[in-house]
Amino acid sequence: MENYLDLKGRLIEQGIRFSSQTDTEVIAHLIGLYERETGDFVAAFGKAMQDLRGGNAVVAMNRNHHGLILAARLGYAGAVVIGLGNGETFVASDVPAILDYTQRMVFLDDGEMALVTSEGPRFFRISGEPIEKEIVTVAWDPVSAAKGGYKHFMQKEIFEQPRAISDCLGGRVDVEVGEVHLNDLLLSDEDLRRIDKIYAVACGTALYACLLGKFFIETLAGVRVETDYGSEFRYRNPILDERTLLLAVTQSGETVDTLAAMEAARAAGVKSVSIVNAIGSQAARLANGGVIYLNAGPEIGVASTKAFTTMIIALYLFALRLAQARGRIERSRMRQEIQSLLEIPNHVGDLLRDTSIYAELVDRYHRASNMLYLGRWVNYPIALEGALKMKEISYIHAEGYPAGEMKHGPIALIDEQMPVVCIAIRDQVYEKMLSNVEQVRARGGEVIAIATEGDGLIAEKAQHVIYVPRTAPLLSPIVTTIPLQLLAYYMAVRRGADVDQPRNLAKSVTVE
Repeated sequence: MENYLDLKGRLIEQGIRFSSQTDTEVIAHLIGLYERETGDFVAAFGKAMQDLRGGNAVVAMNRNHHGLILAARLGYAGAVVIGLGNGETFVASDVPAILDYTQRMVFLDDGEMALVTSEGPRFFRISGEPIEKEIVTVAWDPVSAAKGGYKHFMQKEIFEQPRAISDCLGGRVDVEVGEVHLNDLLLSDEDLRRIDKIYAVACGTALYACLLGKFFIETLAGVRVETDYGSEFRYRNPILDERTLLLAVTQSGETVDTLAAMEAARAAGVKSVSIVNAIGSQAARLANGGVIYLNAGPEIGVASTKAFTTMIIALYLFALRLAQARGRIERSRMRQEIQSLLEIPNHVGDLLRDTSIYAELVDRYHRASNMLYLGRWVNYPIALEGALKMKEISYIHAEGYPAGEMKHGPIALIDEQMPVVCIAIRDQVYEKMLSNVEQVRARGGEVIAIATEGDGLIAEKAQHVIYVPRTAPLLSPIVTTIPLQLLAYYMAVRRGADVDQPRNLAKSVTVE
């Protein structure tokens, strides 16, 4: 709440005493003040909500009004979901929390409130006008929010990736005709042809997906792409005009900095498209150019896995759709691209069949304090993502670097105590990656290589090799990221870390 100090000062001047330093207490006293003035708890709640600035989700109950819950959403942070059950109503901040009870949901928008009683919910603007809200049926199976036979949600979600990728592709590609169909995209072919620049904006893992999207879109569709952290985009003055598109990528659809970027684009008259997993989320509703749902199902583990790989798929589909609209890709090439996409779930499944190599790696390196991840071209973002996964769940300090920059600083850190993960698959930068591997070995570093199946040369140069299937070059990041997810997961388990709820982290960052 951005103005809580001003409100607190105003309340103190009226003789109200505070018992804590939390901004939440300000809301309670503010509602109480207005209720004493109006004699109406509901009206007091709405009036108090109009005083708050910032992104907030507020739920209020009053001991003098049994059987009544009030909920409001303010700004683009703080989701509020109203679940409609069988003779019961639920209020939650995210869909998975109430999937065990209902799949029928209502999502509050900015400036809206819900009045919930035993008779069900009614909806209003915070200024008091009644409104009608759409009921959305969320097609997630509640059972999928449970661990099943897996030890952790993260482990389960890693192993769900073949199915998640298939679901992301389902109904969107026609290999015989050679076309991509994104039915929730609201941009026509003419709109897509008019775009001459795209800002791809995200935070955390999603930003690394955007870096890959830049490769995909520029290579396939010939449109310039600039990637930006949402937290930086909102504080500068990006050049936005009618030929610009904002591409917002977010698993939860509630990441406050990404939503702020979408708001900035809308204020400038620029269309935005969201790539999002959470159905009905704020990012999906703000996107006036349409949405591409990941269809990955609920992701409970804080460290993103299946959401990341489906983001890559969704970005690839968008790049193909853009290329298709702009006449940049022939039918025969499109069929090849679609066929390569359809092979990905099987490739990922192959990588998950035998995970025995990770026991050996974890046994050797679980006491490491630092790790370095190196990649080039489309696998440079995967080096960043692999390092992020390692540090966020195992608490090992890890850095991802473009391998060509190794001599510009990171090489000074390499010694026999430093495991170095090198993504060295058979692609257009393979020989350069081999050179990086040799440079690491020459300085005593221990190399864990991610390599293409059948590559015997890399086995002569690295201490450990994890093989991945050969894929279309631009799609290789999907198969190279799987071993890095597994390595981070098993390392965290061995070190006794809380895999699903790493310290100091939250699944969705809904405050600045």
